[in-house]
Amino acid sequence: MDRECVSLLPRVCEVLRGSGSSLPDDTSLEKLLDWFTGLTEAGGSVQETCPCLLEFISAVVLQTSSDPGVICFTLKLSGLIAATEDGFKTLQGSVLDMAFNPQHWRDAGLWEDPCIRIGWIQGLRNMLQHSKAFTFFVQADFLVPLLQLQTDSSLFVASAANQTLAHTLIFFQPGCDGTFKDHGKVKRTQTSITDVEPSSQDYSAVLGTISQFLKESLLPKENTRLHQSQQILKLLALLLARARQPLRDKLLGTVADSLEELVAAGYSQLTLPLMDIILAAYSSSTDDCVPDQRVTRLLSSMLNITKPSDLIGAAAAFLRGGRHHQDTVHTARAVRILLLPLHIITGQTLLGTDTTGEEHHFSIAEQLKIKTSCISMICVCLTHTPPITLMPRDSLPCPPVSIITAVLSLLRIVSGDSSSLSSGCSEVFRNLVGSGKVQKCALEVLTGLSSSPGMKDKLTEVVTVLIQYLNNPDSDPTVIHKSYQALLKWMSVCEGVSLLTEKLKQDLIDVVKKRACDMRWEVRDSTVEFLGKLAGVLKQGEETCDALLGGCWSTPLLREALQDPESYVRASAIAALAQTLEHSWHQGAAVTQEQTDVVTRLLEILSQDTEGFARRAVVQYFIAWFSSRSSHTSPLSCPSSSSSSSSSSSFLRMNSVSSVLSLGSADLDWEVKVHTLELAELLMDEACSGHRGYRKGSETPPALRHPYAGISDQTLGEGVESDVAGALSNLVEQGVVSALLSGLVDCDRPVGLKACQLLITLRETVCPRPPLDAPPATATVAKVSCELPGCGWGREVRKIPGMKRFDRVKEADIAHRTRCAEVGTEVASEGGDSVCVGVCDMLRSLGLDEKLDILSQSSDHVHNSALSLLQDILTASAAHTQQDAEPGQEVIVDCY
Repeated sequence: MDRECVSLLPRVCEVLRGSGSSLPDDTSLEKLLDWFTGLTEAGGSVQETCPCLLEFISAVVLQTSSDPGVICFTLKLSGLIAATEDGFKTLQGSVLDMAFNPQHWRDAGLWEDPCIRIGWIQGLRNMLQHSKAFTFFVQADFLVPLLQLQTDSSLFVASAANQTLAHTLIFFQPGCDGTFKDHGKVKRTQTSITDVEPSSQDYSAVLGTISQFLKESLLPKENTRLHQSQQILKLLALLLARARQPLRDKLLGTVADSLEELVAAGYSQLTLPLMDIILAAYSSSTDDCVPDQRVTRLLSSMLNITKPSDLIGAAAAFLRGGRHHQDTVHTARAVRILLLPLHIITGQTLLGTDTTGEEHHFSIAEQLKIKTSCISMICVCLTHTPPITLMPRDSLPCPPVSIITAVLSLLRIVSGDSSSLSSGCSEVFRNLVGSGKVQKCALEVLTGLSSSPGMKDKLTEVVTVLIQYLNNPDSDPTVIHKSYQALLKWMSVCEGVSLLTEKLKQDLIDVVKKRACDMRWEVRDSTVEFLGKLAGVLKQGEETCDALLGGCWSTPLLREALQDPESYVRASAIAALAQTLEHSWHQGAAVTQEQTDVVTRLLEILSQDTEGFARRAVVQYFIAWFSSRSSHTSPLSCPSSSSSSSSSSSFLRMNSVSSVLSLGSADLDWEVKVHTLELAELLMDEACSGHRGYRKGSETPPALRHPYAGISDQTLGEGVESDVAGALSNLVEQGVVSALLSGLVDCDRPVGLKACQLLITLRETVCPRPPLDAPPATATVAKVSCELPGCGWGREVRKIPGMKRFDRVKEADIAHRTRCAEVGTEVASEGGDSVCVGVCDMLRSLGLDEKLDILSQSSDHVHNSALSLLQDILTASAAHTQQDAEPGQEVIVDCY
């Protein structure tokens, strides 16, 4: 432990003991407890390292006037110390007896404060890590108040009590052979196995009391106490999920009758908690070949509830629980229950000739006539149809294709097409038509059904329905967005739209053109996003969106969207253009006027757009463009100019890159700057990836070599040296080096970190460390230079200590210019007070390795620490005292 922290801790304890009102923020005590917990888990002894804590605990327990938050913290800390046997012995006696005696806090009038009850519960849980603590728990009769807190009025208290009671039973549960095992992970100092084995008599007594409590508390005495039954059911589910034999069998044997009574009582609020218990019991019986008959009987009862909404909820919970792999009988029943509402509404034959489940037909049909329950039930059923279609055929009452047909019929019904409605369901039709909730749910489900067996046969029908939704003037933006998503998914799994008729293709084109001009920006955004993703989907078959859907129509739409008044739409249009035009970027393709116009417009957006979304998208566009071409460009060389088309494309590419790097590195948005560095990284990869010393991307830079180490693998031959020098010159001319230097001194840490990593990579590639008897850099590479401007990032770079000598050279140059001016001699000064420096010399002077160490640390590596926390508490205490002396003064503290 840090000595300074230890020295400050007594003063902090004194402050906390006096009052908790001067804490810097309401999480300070939790952070302090986390620190102590970390020390304990690391094997340290808190009471030995910080003896002042023992006095602090004793004082707070006796001095009940302390702040409730401080008392809560003290109870948790007491339990943490007592979690080890040594700590337990240290606190054993009056301190533990008084701290965990509920009557002590009742007498002080504090037990009604939930904060105190939470501290008591969690302190107990912290402590119950060994047999001595368990014995103390039993002898002090703490089980009674812990059971009372299971149904506390505070949900936080009740939940904590549930967790602690479950921990008590599970932690010390006996093994299959009847012996007791200590499952704790806290380091202890036991000397024999008997020290970690609780008394079997004590454990049996605890188990008997808890089991009886569960049995009696499960059945509510009146409807107003249903929430208490819910809490007990949660506790039981928690226990069954983690219990092993014989504990699980004991618990089930005790509560089985009460659970059956609850099922028969038909409390709707208890349906899902009861299913949680059944699923927990199933999960804990994975070692058995056959599920427990009591659990199976409960499940059969749950899947035969008379109330339709509860019945469907139970069936859905069973399928979500994933037990259908083991229990095919109940799985088949649950599937039929969930398909029944869809069967009733659409008239599709989903249940076959089997009459199982028909007894619920009338009750569910009647429930569907009530609007709220109709929408709720149909959405639950819809959500489970995709996994149902993927089940084994013997679990399904109909082919998966029939389920897809039913979902499509439902979508038509909701849009107002009554022709798909089964006879006698006019009331249901009124409940469903125009329901946005059902539309969105059904469209999501339709997307999921794209992986169902036999779905290719339904492609034409699916696309027809989706085009109708896209064309419907009443469809809201979310419905349109989900329609596009479903369309893309079905096209992707069907490998394009080659199966579609020409009419359907034209209908799709027409509706997309219409939605691209929608008055709602959300719809326009979804439309341009769809066009980009569609190009990606169709690219899988080497087809393009324009070519397959009938002529060049999508790109003009996207170019028009670049002028959209909404920045989200502009950003989506830029991303979509990158995907749509990707086919025109391959090596050797002649540059088109359209591509030139797009690049010009994107540069305008990067320099003029007021929203960061669009500017980020522009840089990402160029990243995608350069990525698609970098694999065709020879490393350590300029782009090929073997053909006029390649030359013109390369010219456009190289002509725009400098502008992108210059504008992007000067942007106010840090994400734009990071993307700009990603583009610079891509250009570095393209230029240097053929060199043996180059590490592609911003990987961890190679460790610094010993000055006397050989560098045979880094020695540059004459030809390679020339190539490296040429590549470095290209990077300087393109503006890559300037962008990296600008990023190095940026105020945003992610920008500076990435720039530093890339500069180190560049340094290790183009100017590796030479042997001691060699010149600093090979002659050709050493001649490559770059210009540091006299303002902005150039000035900040020149402030770096290692760069001072370049300023001295500049000072001499300025003095020379001044003398020339005095005698009337003209001196050209294109760069103002800029200075030209050798790139290799500069890279070695920037102190990049030290800079990387600093940037690699998180921004809160100093402030978010134990020492800072202790100092904040003391500072806040002093400030609070001064504030009491001089009213009206506000103290601002550092809250992290």
